[in-house]
Amino acid sequence: MKHIANPLPILDGHEKASGQLAFAADMKIAGLLHTKLVFSTVAHARIKEISIEKALGIPGVAGIFHHGNTPDNTYNSTIWFEDQEAPQDEQMFPRTVRHVGDRVAAVVAQTQEIADHAAGLITVEYEVLPAVFDVVSTEKTCMENAGSDEVSIFEKPVLEATFDYGNYRAAFDNAELIVEDRITTPKTHHCAIENHICIAMPQDDGRILIMSPCQSIFAVKFVAAKAMGVPASSLRVVKTPIGGSFGGKAEPVLDPLCAYFAKTLGQPVSICFNRNEVFTATRTRSKAIGHIKTAVDQLGRILARDSDILIDVGAYCTGGIFLPDSMAQRLCRLYDIKNQRYRGRSFYTNTPPAGAYRGYGSPQIHAMSEINLDHTARRLRMDPVEFRMKNLIHPNSVDPVMGLEVGNSRIRDCVEQGSSHFNWRRRWSASGKGNRFRRGVGMACATHINGCFPGFHEATTVTLLLREDGCIDLTCALHDLGCGSNTVIAQIVAEVLDILPGQIEFSEVDTDICDYDLGTRASRMTYIAGEAARRTAMGLKEQILLAASLMLNCAVGNLVMEEGKVSGNCEPGRCVSLGDLALHESVRGKLLTTTQTYRATANPGSYAAHFAEVEVDILTGAVKVLDYLAVHDLGRAINPQLVESQIHGGIQMGLGYALFENVDIDPDSGCMNADRFSRYHLVNAPEMPPVEILLIEKGEPTGPYGAKAVGEIATIPAAPAIVNAVNHALDTNLTELPLTPERIVDACRIP
Repeated sequence: MKHIANPLPILDGHEKASGQLAFAADMKIAGLLHTKLVFSTVAHARIKEISIEKALGIPGVAGIFHHGNTPDNTYNSTIWFEDQEAPQDEQMFPRTVRHVGDRVAAVVAQTQEIADHAAGLITVEYEVLPAVFDVVSTEKTCMENAGSDEVSIFEKPVLEATFDYGNYRAAFDNAELIVEDRITTPKTHHCAIENHICIAMPQDDGRILIMSPCQSIFAVKFVAAKAMGVPASSLRVVKTPIGGSFGGKAEPVLDPLCAYFAKTLGQPVSICFNRNEVFTATRTRSKAIGHIKTAVDQLGRILARDSDILIDVGAYCTGGIFLPDSMAQRLCRLYDIKNQRYRGRSFYTNTPPAGAYRGYGSPQIHAMSEINLDHTARRLRMDPVEFRMKNLIHPNSVDPVMGLEVGNSRIRDCVEQGSSHFNWRRRWSASGKGNRFRRGVGMACATHINGCFPGFHEATTVTLLLREDGCIDLTCALHDLGCGSNTVIAQIVAEVLDILPGQIEFSEVDTDICDYDLGTRASRMTYIAGEAARRTAMGLKEQILLAASLMLNCAVGNLVMEEGKVSGNCEPGRCVSLGDLALHESVRGKLLTTTQTYRATANPGSYAAHFAEVEVDILTGAVKVLDYLAVHDLGRAINPQLVESQIHGGIQMGLGYALFENVDIDPDSGCMNADRFSRYHLVNAPEMPPVEILLIEKGEPTGPYGAKAVGEIATIPAAPAIVNAVNHALDTNLTELPLTPERIVDACRIP
């Protein structure tokens, strides 16, 4: 292998580091109008009156939009194909606002300064309505009103998902020990470097062009069309470079508005949020509360598990409809549990809506299950590693809910090699001692999916064209979120064709030239798009060899592609470069190009085990992470350098999830207290521990060159590993994330 397993630097790294890469905010567009939104200051209210006269009188204001002069079509911003069924409860500008930060109006003006000034002159009169800010209150109201036909959307579940298999009741009745926990995970924010932005402009053909740093151009197209009430064919979407997303740009939040403004005013329009607006008016990770019961025998075998999960999706459904099922799937692919019941319910609250965020339900459900398992191990007086090894699945196990094989799962290798490398037994036996400063170790396991199979449209189409300069044009709706997925795809194609990855040039991601694709979601890029690229490259290679066989008068079986040339043993020393071959074929009126669509046939699991050592100051409640080991089963690392960077970033997120991050909704007003970086604490460089990474590379037969995903799973085990380490250090059972100093100090005071 020349390019697979090669730590190639990210292909556009120099452009980014030098500032040459133009993000949406860098684009200079003649006649561009700028927008400032007016947001609700109350959590739930009917808008009685909006006064815009003063704002309209400001020179340079091009238009003011609100519920009275915009389409009232309802839509769901999480859909990714036309006519997808999902609760449609969003509007461009709702007459009834549902959370602090909901959209009330927008000023479009010649400059951002004019738009900001005019927006400040708009006044709104509200009829305040009852609001609910926590999912427990919503569930209680739901139970009290059960059977009633006259309930609001805030008094019934958005969705309920259940499963059960085996005989969990009998298993609980016969268990030696039952361990039950209530575990809470917070609403958190993506904190991508690039704020949300969108640009839209009229085109000469009458369509509206939307330029967006999005995760799916087709999702943008279909959502915007639905919101505007226009045919999808009247819109064109082009992806701009993305300065980070982590799921925050999976849903078109600004795009429908921006496109409508541009269509109405007949000029290019930009909407660019500031950091406070991104926090309060886009998406969050959903808060969740889990009640987990685990039944075990004396030997540490898990007999049964019962999980009841409440999910806070915020003010609008968005992707909340999928979260209960998503969490359920993760519970059945990690441990061999013969009897299990699950009930997951998502509820509305008058808080900012939740959406996709790196793992989509996995961080919440793994925090709950792994913290509960550690608690169970302590109750059994058993080493947490030993306890897990008694119960982890084996390769090619079958997910009892979906009926899918989990593939070549190497989670047992992750735990075995990780515990040995981390000196787990020695550290685990020695921890928990000391006066003010106490040390502890913790670990957690995790699994995550590779794509949406067997879900709808799990396929990717790739077109490759050999150019006369020997380079390859690659056309596909690939959405590199800044993590280097295009680099990995280029390495895969280059490996097949034996050229340099830098000779692969990616066409613009554009609904006009790209076949339909789900976009970047569900950890599908390397596993699905990578395999699509590999198969298409194999098809192009066949065409190249066939053309070369005619040109060189040599049988295909006697030809070799190497370093951008084709040679054969028919006439020693004779060869043809790929560029000359493309030129030769073009003169004959032919192009060396191929298009292939790859449809997934499997959905294996990626697996990981993380190990952490912490020191806890029981006087201040401060937690210092001293050492960290991440062990990942990813099949094969196409680019080890990018894999390690993904894991480092995932750990940073997971540590924040465990110890610091929480948007902190005020329980009385519904305002977000941590609505900017000065109030929202992230793990910064000085707080990062030394991180070591071990990769388990035993191949996944259905993945490109044996590869599986790593981007999302990198963050999933981190939070429970840290929480388990703190509980080990203090001999506590802290279960409410984040573990703030106040919570730790309070726990240490309890006799």
